[in-house]
Amino acid sequence: MSHLPYPVVPYQQYYNAYPEVHYQQPPCASNGYGWHGNGYGWQVDPKKWHPAPVDLSEGVPLADEPVIEAQKVTKQNAWFKFRFQDPYGEAGSGTRSSTGEVQDFYKLRDDHLANNSLFEDPEFPAEDTSLFTTQRPDRYYEWKRPHEISNDPKFFVEGFSRFDVQQGELGDCWLLAAAANLTLHKRLFFQIIPDDQEFDDKYAGIFHFRFWQYGKWIDIVVDDRLPTYRGQLVYLHSSDDNEFWSALLEKAYAKLNGSYEALKGGSTCEAMEDFTGGVTEMYEMDSSPPNLFQIMLKAHERSSLMGCSIEPDPHVLEAQTPEGLVRGHAYSITKVQYIDIQTPNVAGKIPLVRMRNPWGNETEWNGAWSDGAPEWRFISEQQKEDLGLTFDDDGEFWMSFKDFMKQFSRLEICNLNPDSLSEEELRDGHKKKWEMSVYEGEWVRGVTAGGCRNYLDSFWRNPQYRITLTEVDEDDEDNQCTMIVALMQKNRRILKSSSGVDLLTVGFAIYHLSHPDRVPKPLDMNFFKYNASVARSPSFINLREVSCRFKLPPGTYCIVPSTFDPNEEGEFLLRVFTEKQNIMEENEEEVRYEEEECVKVEPTEAENLESDRVYQFFLKLAGEDKEIDWMELQQILNFSSKTEFQQKKIISEQPKTTKKGVNATPARPDDDGSDNSNCFTSVISVLCGSILKDIAPHQTETVPLKTSLNELAASGFSKDICRSMVSMLDKDRSGKLGYVEFKHLWGLIRQWKNVWSMYDQDKSGTFSGFEFRDALTSAGYKVNSKILNILMHRFGNKTGQLEFDDFVMCSIKLKTMIDIFKEKDTGGKNTASFSFEEWLETTLYS
Repeated sequence: MSHLPYPVVPYQQYYNAYPEVHYQQPPCASNGYGWHGNGYGWQVDPKKWHPAPVDLSEGVPLADEPVIEAQKVTKQNAWFKFRFQDPYGEAGSGTRSSTGEVQDFYKLRDDHLANNSLFEDPEFPAEDTSLFTTQRPDRYYEWKRPHEISNDPKFFVEGFSRFDVQQGELGDCWLLAAAANLTLHKRLFFQIIPDDQEFDDKYAGIFHFRFWQYGKWIDIVVDDRLPTYRGQLVYLHSSDDNEFWSALLEKAYAKLNGSYEALKGGSTCEAMEDFTGGVTEMYEMDSSPPNLFQIMLKAHERSSLMGCSIEPDPHVLEAQTPEGLVRGHAYSITKVQYIDIQTPNVAGKIPLVRMRNPWGNETEWNGAWSDGAPEWRFISEQQKEDLGLTFDDDGEFWMSFKDFMKQFSRLEICNLNPDSLSEEELRDGHKKKWEMSVYEGEWVRGVTAGGCRNYLDSFWRNPQYRITLTEVDEDDEDNQCTMIVALMQKNRRILKSSSGVDLLTVGFAIYHLSHPDRVPKPLDMNFFKYNASVARSPSFINLREVSCRFKLPPGTYCIVPSTFDPNEEGEFLLRVFTEKQNIMEENEEEVRYEEEECVKVEPTEAENLESDRVYQFFLKLAGEDKEIDWMELQQILNFSSKTEFQQKKIISEQPKTTKKGVNATPARPDDDGSDNSNCFTSVISVLCGSILKDIAPHQTETVPLKTSLNELAASGFSKDICRSMVSMLDKDRSGKLGYVEFKHLWGLIRQWKNVWSMYDQDKSGTFSGFEFRDALTSAGYKVNSKILNILMHRFGNKTGQLEFDDFVMCSIKLKTMIDIFKEKDTGGKNTASFSFEEWLETTLYS
């Protein structure tokens, strides 16, 4: 059993191993927010909450909401790592290669077994480019397969343990600390490192590992060619020369990140998240909460992964401290426990912490409670046996919590999601689990990207999530509920590497709903105007994830995640962990179409008098079948809009006066004076009276002609819009509309035009996405943020604006799909059943 020696090294070599984050923590807010230490969020003392009455009246004071300041990370080592697989596949499906083909482990293995060949990964070749991306190697590295390194290679030797993880030359102790923690949880271990691979009759030089990425488990395939120097593994390795699971795990993670070099320096939190899908917290020891040991104890009970580190000191040359600890080095915490102690003078319990140095050698803590320290004589032999106490040069040691707080700079905790624990672990009573709620969301420019509370007019447009806490924590003297909120940005690294898009500055605010059944869904601007947040993230900052812990009384709350500035687009994952069960949902209204809630457009007296002439005209145009198809509808719509447009231009000119003093309007060029022509013009006037009538004659000179309505008048309604109009009301799917359907359609068009005019107040021909939801509501459509985002992606332009024809098309599609669903939802239970053929029939025609 041999491994490379790792002596005490100069500080500079391990400087980059410490996950540096440079930014100034904002001061406490002036309205009662209290800073509880890094990892805890800002929250107002519940005794100082002042909810506004539901029925607002004069004299209600505005909310005392502090101004939010953005915090910027100016330096963070190895934060952005180039990730080239896009999109990722689910576990078992593999990642997509550069050719677009999925790298499926089982298919690739079977193919190479059939061909009696060994897999060579073209996506992560055995070349220097897989080792370094910013520098040239300082020596020649030889890539070897395990059977070229050992005569008897094994994936596992006598199972797995934390002692299988030994650090090599790479400064990725943060990754090793996370991997060592992983070995303590069998179920989790095999979720990341499948045990369906070995150096046996199914060996084909290919292995696979699973990592969590933004809510999904993905499968990373690698070949088993490993970098060596003078016949020995250069990077992560096992204490057994013929065991290779840990070295191959490191290679898969290097592939995920783009290179081995990308693993130099990083956060243990990040690796623990990628290994578990958990929510991480970070605590700085110089500002930690007073109940930190209790937090660690509960975390250990829930199988949370924990790591710690000591900040490097640029003024100290040696990385190792006199107490045997290493600066700029990540340690894994493997146990947290109260120990019964009996001395001649005192008896009681003392809090201890067990941790491990990933080097796995004699470089250990040498102070109180270290290996062989005199303090252990006050512990009973039975308790030593229960602790599994050994004194070996294996990198593992104990220390008191007091010394832990004094010696270490940072603590990182990764709280596992409930699925990570087996039923067996939960049944024995030694382990507990978190309750978790997860939601994916998106900030879309002009729709749901409202910015932080500094921007009151748009803040309420952000996605909102309602959560109800009913049970207080166990052993909580304050009768409050622990809630960990984590807001993670999705896919920003891919965007960073492909298009230079940086991380957004993000955060969240939490509002107490004193009367949850009497406030609107979603909360409107008035709510935020008169109600201050009761808690929020300690800062809005440009990190991949913002997470912190709160202690709140039982009740109903609304979490509002946002970017700092409005109109910044991005996807996010919102996760909430609680000790007891929580009830969480999107704070949105039910999706529906309510015709009675539409803005009404009453017919004019002239339109009522001319209804018979309209019918006669329709019959002439429709022919013998008394129906019109989309082309005939297009003729009517295009002629009517052009006619009305021309009439508006004529009206805006100086009217001519006859000798009898009667204002006269010039005749239309194509008006031949016949009865048919007069009838057609009269009917068009009746049908299209609302197309432009809301623009007063004296305003037309100041209204830009280059609006979407004017452009529509010039170019006409498109073929797709006309076809969609017909399919929307064509219940028998004949491709035509009868007169009753035609009149209904015309009423809808007039209604949409009226709604458009309400929100296009500057007559620019567009309105913003922020006005989109209000416009849809006025048209009778109630939609939530997800559907609103989809509609804007589908119908909006690049600047987050909507034009008239897009608004009409959007309204048509919404009404059509809602009607299709309602037709099948016969019981009104918000569920519908379609056969495959029925689904094709209805959706294809729509």
